[in-house]
Amino acid sequence: MRIAVLSDIHGNLAALDAVLADIGRRGVDRIVNLGDILSGPLFPCETADRLMAMNLPTIRGNHERQLLTLAPERMGLSDRHADSLLQRHHRDWIAGLPERLWLTDEIVMVHGTPDSDLVYFLETIDGTVLRAATADEVEARAGGIAAPLILCGHTHVPRIHRRPGGGLVVNPGSVGLPAYRDDQPVPHRVETGSPHARYAIVARDASGWVAAIVAVAYDWEAAAQVAGARGRADWARALRTGRA
Repeated sequence: MRIAVLSDIHGNLAALDAVLADIGRRGVDRIVNLGDILSGPLFPCETADRLMAMNLPTIRGNHERQLLTLAPERMGLSDRHADSLLQRHHRDWIAGLPERLWLTDEIVMVHGTPDSDLVYFLETIDGTVLRAATADEVEARAGGIAAPLILCGHTHVPRIHRRPGGGLVVNPGSVGLPAYRDDQPVPHRVETGSPHARYAIVARDASGWVAAIVAVAYDWEAAAQVAGARGRADWARALRTGRA
């Protein structure tokens, strides 16, 4: 079984289309989506329409939760833009998404960690610096889940972590946003250093689960221009450079 893993699309329809086209050339058996699907200054409704028609196994991320639970005046700019455009059928769709999903008895899909859509699974913030989490930190965040394959997103950092007892935790990176700044729990930057859209392919072979990260080129300049025209210079820079 070969599975393409998407996460953190953030309404970047051009990046999503490029990733889907690349997946189509690789002969995968399934595509799954780990959340943070729509929020951002780009194309939330069009992205929702594309994915709703595909009916992929999908979970919600923190941004879907925020769209469903926060008043507009309490939202950040990315959620507020999506909130101003989404129609009732889009909201009904995200309201029906689970927070966590066992795809098979070996594979569990989470957005952040099994217990939180905000906690970083494979990264740790030291001061203001983001580093790879230690094996002990990852195991603590796994919360006792011993699935051979855990798929996570949220940080936008592509990473493949092999657990000491066997099995993988895989973050495919972000389809739609390669860098950002955040102030929770402390101010920090997340940067991948290039503007490519990213996803992962996981597969089962005789030795167990294996994974590869795929970087895909698309017209990020056009996406950056849309973001800039909508007052999001931070997004425009991130989309062009992979830097926050």
